[in-house]
Amino acid sequence: MEYLEFEQPIKELEEQLSKCQIIGKESDVDVTATCKKIEKKLEKTKKDIYKNLTAWQRVQLSRHPNRPYTLDYIRALAGDTFMELHGDRSVKDDKAMVGGLGKIGDQSYMFIGQQKGYNTKTRQYRNFGMANPEGYRKALRLMKLAEKFNIPVVTLIDTPGAYPGLEAEMRGQGEAIARNILEMTRLKTPIITIIIGEGASGGALGIGVGDRVLMLENSWYSVISPENCSSILWRSWEHKEKAAEALKLTAEDGIKLKIVDGVIKEPLGGAHSDRETTFKEVAKAIESAYDELKDLNHSDLVSQRMDKYATMGVFKG
Repeated sequence: MEYLEFEQPIKELEEQLSKCQIIGKESDVDVTATCKKIEKKLEKTKKDIYKNLTAWQRVQLSRHPNRPYTLDYIRALAGDTFMELHGDRSVKDDKAMVGGLGKIGDQSYMFIGQQKGYNTKTRQYRNFGMANPEGYRKALRLMKLAEKFNIPVVTLIDTPGAYPGLEAEMRGQGEAIARNILEMTRLKTPIITIIIGEGASGGALGIGVGDRVLMLENSWYSVISPENCSSILWRSWEHKEKAAEALKLTAEDGIKLKIVDGVIKEPLGGAHSDRETTFKEVAKAIESAYDELKDLNHSDLVSQRMDKYATMGVFKG
Protein backbone atom coordinates (compact mmCIF):
# COMPACT_ATOMS: atom_id res chain seq x y z
CA MET A 1 0.00 0.00 0.00
CA GLU A 2 1.37 3.40 -0.99
CA TYR A 3 0.61 6.49 1.06
CA LEU A 4 0.54 10.12 -0.02
CA GLU A 5 2.19 12.81 2.09
CA PHE A 6 -1.04 13.90 3.79
CA GLU A 7 -1.89 10.24 4.54
CA GLN A 8 1.13 9.71 6.81
CA PRO A 9 -0.95 9.88 10.07
CA ILE A 10 -3.09 7.04 8.64
CA LYS A 11 0.03 5.03 7.78
CA GLU A 12 1.38 5.40 11.33
CA LEU A 13 -1.89 4.27 12.92
CA GLU A 14 -2.25 1.31 10.55
CA GLU A 15 1.29 0.22 11.43
CA GLN A 16 0.45 0.52 15.14
CA LEU A 17 -2.70 -1.55 14.62
CA SER A 18 -0.79 -4.21 12.70
CA LYS A 19 1.83 -4.49 15.47
CA CYS A 20 -0.92 -4.66 18.10
CA GLN A 21 -2.64 -7.51 16.25
CA ILE A 22 0.66 -9.40 15.85
CA ILE A 23 1.35 -9.10 19.59
CA GLY A 24 -2.13 -10.47 20.30
CA LYS A 25 -1.53 -13.49 18.07
CA GLU A 26 2.02 -14.29 19.16
CA SER A 27 1.69 -13.81 22.94
CA ASP A 28 -0.69 -14.44 25.81
CA VAL A 29 -1.20 -10.74 26.41
CA ASP A 30 -4.78 -9.54 25.87
CA VAL A 31 -4.48 -6.49 23.63
CA THR A 32 -8.08 -6.42 22.41
CA ALA A 33 -8.91 -3.14 24.15
CA THR A 34 -5.74 -1.48 22.85
CA CYS A 35 -6.42 -2.63 19.28
CA LYS A 36 -9.99 -1.34 19.42
CA LYS A 37 -8.75 2.00 20.69
CA ILE A 38 -6.32 2.27 17.77
CA GLU A 39 -9.08 1.22 15.31
CA LYS A 40 -11.35 4.00 16.58
CA LYS A 41 -8.58 6.54 16.34
CA LEU A 42 -7.74 5.31 12.83
CA GLU A 43 -11.36 5.64 11.68
CA LYS A 44 -11.63 9.16 13.11
CA THR A 45 -8.32 10.20 11.53
CA LYS A 46 -9.46 8.93 8.13
CA LYS A 47 -12.73 10.82 8.33
CA ASP A 48 -11.00 14.02 9.44
CA ILE A 49 -8.44 13.83 6.62
CA TYR A 50 -10.67 12.80 3.71
CA LYS A 51 -13.56 15.11 4.56
CA ASN A 52 -11.32 18.17 4.52
CA LEU A 53 -9.19 17.61 1.44
CA THR A 54 -7.74 20.59 -0.39
CA ALA A 55 -7.92 20.85 -4.19
CA TRP A 56 -4.25 19.84 -4.48
CA GLN A 57 -4.79 16.79 -2.25
CA ARG A 58 -7.62 15.67 -4.51
CA VAL A 59 -5.28 16.06 -7.50
CA GLN A 60 -2.79 13.82 -5.67
CA LEU A 61 -5.50 11.23 -5.00
CA SER A 62 -6.55 11.28 -8.67
CA ARG A 63 -2.98 10.26 -9.53
CA HIS A 64 -2.60 7.60 -6.86
CA PRO A 65 -0.64 4.68 -8.36
CA ASN A 66 -3.19 2.17 -7.05
CA ARG A 67 -6.21 4.03 -8.42
CA PRO A 68 -8.21 2.01 -10.99
CA TYR A 69 -7.78 3.01 -14.63
CA THR A 70 -10.12 2.89 -17.62
CA LEU A 71 -9.65 -0.81 -18.46
CA ASP A 72 -10.17 -1.72 -14.79
CA TYR A 73 -13.57 -0.02 -14.92
CA ILE A 74 -14.53 -1.51 -18.27
CA ARG A 75 -13.60 -5.06 -17.25
CA ALA A 76 -15.42 -4.69 -13.94
CA LEU A 77 -18.53 -3.22 -15.57
CA ALA A 78 -18.73 -5.33 -18.73
CA GLY A 79 -16.80 -8.46 -17.72
CA ASP A 80 -16.42 -11.06 -20.45
CA THR A 81 -18.78 -9.16 -22.77
CA PHE A 82 -16.16 -6.52 -23.51
CA MET A 83 -14.62 -6.72 -26.98
CA GLU A 84 -11.85 -4.21 -27.61
CA LEU A 85 -11.69 -2.56 -31.02
CA HIS A 86 -8.47 -1.19 -32.50
CA GLY A 87 -7.10 1.35 -34.96
CA ASP A 88 -8.12 4.62 -36.60
CA ARG A 89 -8.02 3.11 -40.14
CA SER A 90 -5.43 5.69 -41.12
CA VAL A 91 -2.19 5.67 -39.10
CA LYS A 92 -2.09 3.08 -36.31
CA ASP A 93 -3.67 1.84 -33.09
CA ASP A 94 -3.02 4.35 -30.30
CA LYS A 95 -2.43 2.41 -27.06
CA ALA A 96 -3.23 5.46 -24.92
CA MET A 97 -6.84 5.42 -26.14
CA VAL A 98 -8.85 2.23 -25.68
CA GLY A 99 -12.38 1.36 -26.68
CA GLY A 100 -14.82 -1.35 -27.54
CA LEU A 101 -18.24 -2.85 -27.05
CA GLY A 102 -19.52 -4.31 -23.81
CA LYS A 103 -22.66 -4.80 -21.76
CA ILE A 104 -23.85 -3.66 -18.35
CA GLY A 105 -26.73 -6.00 -17.64
CA ASP A 106 -28.63 -6.42 -20.90
CA GLN A 107 -27.68 -3.03 -22.34
CA SER A 108 -24.79 -2.67 -24.80
CA TYR A 109 -22.46 0.33 -24.56
CA MET A 110 -19.51 1.61 -26.54
CA PHE A 111 -16.79 2.22 -23.96
CA ILE A 112 -13.99 4.68 -24.81
CA GLY A 113 -11.27 6.11 -22.59
CA GLN A 114 -7.64 6.97 -21.97
CA GLN A 115 -5.55 4.20 -20.43
CA LYS A 116 -2.50 4.73 -18.22
CA GLY A 117 0.15 2.18 -17.29
CA TYR A 118 0.87 0.42 -13.98
CA ASN A 119 4.68 0.36 -14.13
CA THR A 120 7.51 1.90 -16.17
CA LYS A 121 7.08 -0.51 -19.09
CA THR A 122 3.30 -0.18 -19.41
CA ARG A 123 3.40 3.57 -18.83
CA GLN A 124 5.66 3.91 -21.83
CA TYR A 125 3.46 1.49 -23.80
CA ARG A 126 0.37 3.59 -22.98
CA ASN A 127 2.26 6.88 -23.43
CA PHE A 128 1.23 7.88 -19.89
CA GLY A 129 -2.41 8.14 -20.98
CA MET A 130 -1.64 10.91 -23.48
CA ALA A 131 -3.28 10.14 -26.81
CA ASN A 132 -1.96 11.09 -30.26
CA PRO A 133 -4.27 12.31 -33.07
CA GLU A 134 -4.86 8.70 -34.15
CA GLY A 135 -6.21 7.99 -30.66
CA TYR A 136 -8.87 10.68 -30.99
CA ARG A 137 -9.65 9.52 -34.53
CA LYS A 138 -10.05 5.97 -33.25
CA ALA A 139 -12.40 7.28 -30.57
CA LEU A 140 -14.46 9.12 -33.20
CA ARG A 141 -14.58 6.02 -35.41
CA LEU A 142 -16.00 4.03 -32.49
CA MET A 143 -18.54 6.75 -31.67
CA LYS A 144 -19.75 6.77 -35.26
CA LEU A 145 -20.03 2.99 -35.16
CA ALA A 146 -22.11 3.25 -31.99
CA GLU A 147 -24.32 5.88 -33.63
CA LYS A 148 -24.90 3.61 -36.63
CA PHE A 149 -26.30 0.84 -34.39
CA ASN A 150 -27.96 3.18 -31.86
CA ILE A 151 -25.64 2.10 -29.03
CA PRO A 152 -25.01 4.60 -26.17
CA VAL A 153 -21.44 5.82 -25.69
CA VAL A 154 -19.63 5.87 -22.34
CA THR A 155 -16.37 7.82 -22.22
CA LEU A 156 -13.99 7.46 -19.27
CA ILE A 157 -11.56 10.37 -18.94
CA ASP A 158 -8.18 10.01 -17.26
CA THR A 159 -5.41 11.96 -18.95
CA PRO A 160 -2.82 14.64 -18.10
CA GLY A 161 -3.52 16.00 -21.60
CA ALA A 162 -3.19 15.11 -25.25
CA TYR A 163 0.35 14.20 -26.31
CA PRO A 164 2.20 17.48 -27.11
CA GLY A 165 4.98 15.99 -29.24
CA LEU A 166 6.13 17.38 -32.58
CA GLU A 167 4.89 14.34 -34.55
CA ALA A 168 1.46 14.61 -32.93
CA GLU A 169 1.22 18.23 -34.01
CA MET A 170 2.36 17.32 -37.53
CA ARG A 171 -0.40 14.72 -37.78
CA GLY A 172 -3.02 17.26 -36.70
CA GLN A 173 -3.52 16.97 -32.93
CA GLY A 174 -5.54 20.19 -32.69
CA GLU A 175 -7.72 19.30 -35.67
CA ALA A 176 -8.41 15.80 -34.33
CA ILE A 177 -9.59 17.12 -30.97
CA ALA A 178 -11.64 19.91 -32.56
CA ARG A 179 -13.22 17.41 -34.96
CA ASN A 180 -14.22 15.17 -32.04
CA ILE A 181 -15.79 18.08 -30.16
CA LEU A 182 -17.79 19.04 -33.25
CA GLU A 183 -18.93 15.50 -34.02
CA MET A 184 -19.81 14.71 -30.40
CA THR A 185 -22.12 17.71 -30.18
CA ARG A 186 -24.25 16.24 -32.98
CA LEU A 187 -23.85 12.50 -32.38
CA LYS A 188 -27.29 10.86 -32.57
CA THR A 189 -26.87 8.52 -29.62
CA PRO A 190 -26.62 9.18 -25.85
CA ILE A 191 -23.15 10.09 -24.54
CA ILE A 192 -22.30 9.57 -20.86
CA THR A 193 -18.95 11.00 -19.79
CA ILE A 194 -17.22 10.15 -16.52
CA ILE A 195 -13.99 11.75 -15.28
CA ILE A 196 -12.37 8.94 -13.30
CA GLY A 197 -9.00 10.57 -12.60
CA GLU A 198 -7.30 13.45 -14.37
CA GLY A 199 -9.33 15.52 -16.80
CA ALA A 200 -6.82 17.90 -18.29
CA SER A 201 -7.10 20.33 -21.17
CA GLY A 202 -8.15 19.46 -24.73
CA GLY A 203 -6.97 15.90 -24.11
CA ALA A 204 -10.04 15.46 -21.90
CA LEU A 205 -12.40 17.51 -24.09
CA GLY A 206 -11.57 15.33 -27.10
CA ILE A 207 -13.83 12.64 -25.63
CA GLY A 208 -15.60 14.82 -23.07
CA VAL A 209 -18.68 16.27 -24.75
CA GLY A 210 -21.59 14.41 -23.16
CA ASP A 211 -25.29 14.54 -22.43
CA ARG A 212 -24.36 13.71 -18.84
CA VAL A 213 -20.92 14.60 -17.50
CA LEU A 214 -20.09 13.05 -14.13
CA MET A 215 -17.00 13.25 -11.94
CA LEU A 216 -15.67 10.84 -9.38
CA GLU A 217 -15.30 12.60 -6.04
CA ASN A 218 -11.49 12.70 -6.14
CA SER A 219 -11.02 13.47 -9.83
CA TRP A 220 -10.24 16.86 -11.35
CA TYR A 221 -11.26 18.69 -14.52
CA SER A 222 -9.47 21.78 -15.80
CA VAL A 223 -7.99 23.57 -18.79
CA ILE A 224 -4.48 23.03 -17.36
CA SER A 225 -2.74 21.07 -14.60
CA PRO A 226 -1.83 22.91 -11.37
CA GLU A 227 1.89 22.39 -12.02
CA ASN A 228 1.77 23.87 -15.52
CA CYS A 229 -0.42 26.72 -14.35
CA SER A 230 2.08 27.48 -11.58
CA SER A 231 5.03 27.34 -14.00
CA ILE A 232 3.31 29.84 -16.34
CA LEU A 233 2.17 32.32 -13.66
CA TRP A 234 5.03 32.03 -11.16
CA ARG A 235 7.80 30.45 -13.31
CA SER A 236 7.95 27.62 -10.78
CA TRP A 237 6.01 24.52 -9.66
CA GLU A 238 6.25 25.68 -6.04
CA HIS A 239 2.83 27.34 -6.19
CA LYS A 240 0.91 24.31 -7.49
CA GLU A 241 -1.29 24.18 -4.36
CA LYS A 242 -2.34 27.81 -4.86
CA ALA A 243 -2.91 27.14 -8.58
CA ALA A 244 -5.10 24.11 -7.80
CA GLU A 245 -7.35 26.24 -5.59
CA ALA A 246 -7.55 29.04 -8.17
CA LEU A 247 -8.38 26.71 -11.06
CA LYS A 248 -11.59 25.47 -9.38
CA LEU A 249 -10.90 21.97 -10.69
CA THR A 250 -12.61 19.72 -8.12
CA ALA A 251 -15.91 17.89 -8.59
CA GLU A 252 -17.57 20.25 -6.09
CA ASP A 253 -16.36 23.23 -8.11
CA GLY A 254 -17.62 21.60 -11.31
CA ILE A 255 -21.12 21.36 -9.87
CA LYS A 256 -21.09 24.98 -8.69
CA LEU A 257 -19.88 26.18 -12.08
CA LYS A 258 -22.46 23.95 -13.84
CA ILE A 259 -19.92 22.25 -16.09
CA VAL A 260 -20.66 18.79 -14.69
CA ASP A 261 -23.99 17.18 -13.90
CA GLY A 262 -23.18 15.01 -10.93
CA VAL A 263 -20.57 13.63 -8.52
CA ILE A 264 -20.02 9.92 -7.91
CA LYS A 265 -19.05 9.34 -4.28
CA GLU A 266 -15.90 7.38 -3.58
CA PRO A 267 -15.26 5.09 -0.60
CA LEU A 268 -13.44 6.65 2.35
CA GLY A 269 -9.79 6.81 1.30
CA GLY A 270 -10.44 7.07 -2.44
CA ALA A 271 -11.42 4.75 -5.29
CA HIS A 272 -8.33 2.57 -4.80
CA SER A 273 -9.24 1.79 -1.18
CA ASP A 274 -12.37 -0.15 -2.20
CA ARG A 275 -12.44 -0.82 -5.92
CA GLU A 276 -15.53 -3.04 -5.92
CA THR A 277 -17.71 -0.40 -4.28
CA THR A 278 -16.38 2.23 -6.70
CA PHE A 279 -17.16 0.04 -9.72
CA LYS A 280 -20.71 -0.56 -8.44
CA GLU A 281 -21.29 3.18 -7.95
CA VAL A 282 -20.04 3.94 -11.46
CA ALA A 283 -22.28 1.23 -12.94
CA LYS A 284 -25.29 2.68 -11.11
CA ALA A 285 -24.46 6.17 -12.36
CA ILE A 286 -24.19 4.98 -15.98
CA GLU A 287 -27.47 3.07 -15.82
CA SER A 288 -29.25 6.00 -14.16
CA ALA A 289 -27.96 8.47 -16.77
CA TYR A 290 -28.96 6.19 -19.63
CA ASP A 291 -32.47 5.77 -18.19
CA GLU A 292 -32.86 9.56 -18.36
CA LEU A 293 -31.70 9.70 -21.99
CA LYS A 294 -32.90 6.54 -23.71
CA ASP A 295 -36.40 7.74 -24.58
CA LEU A 296 -35.31 11.00 -26.19
CA ASN A 297 -35.54 11.10 -29.98
CA HIS A 298 -32.38 12.01 -31.92
CA SER A 299 -33.43 15.59 -32.54
CA ASP A 300 -34.20 16.34 -28.89
CA LEU A 301 -31.06 14.54 -27.72
CA VAL A 302 -28.76 16.64 -29.94
CA SER A 303 -30.69 19.85 -29.25
CA GLN A 304 -30.45 19.42 -25.47
CA ARG A 305 -26.74 18.59 -25.70
CA MET A 306 -26.01 21.71 -27.75
CA ASP A 307 -28.07 23.89 -25.42
CA LYS A 308 -26.22 22.45 -22.43
CA TYR A 309 -22.85 23.63 -23.76
CA ALA A 310 -24.12 26.87 -25.30
CA THR A 311 -25.29 28.10 -21.88
CA MET A 312 -21.94 27.47 -20.13
CA GLY A 313 -19.78 30.42 -19.17
CA VAL A 314 -20.35 34.15 -18.83
CA PHE A 315 -20.51 36.47 -21.81
CA LYS A 316 -20.17 40.23 -21.73
CA GLY A 317 -21.15 42.46 -24.63
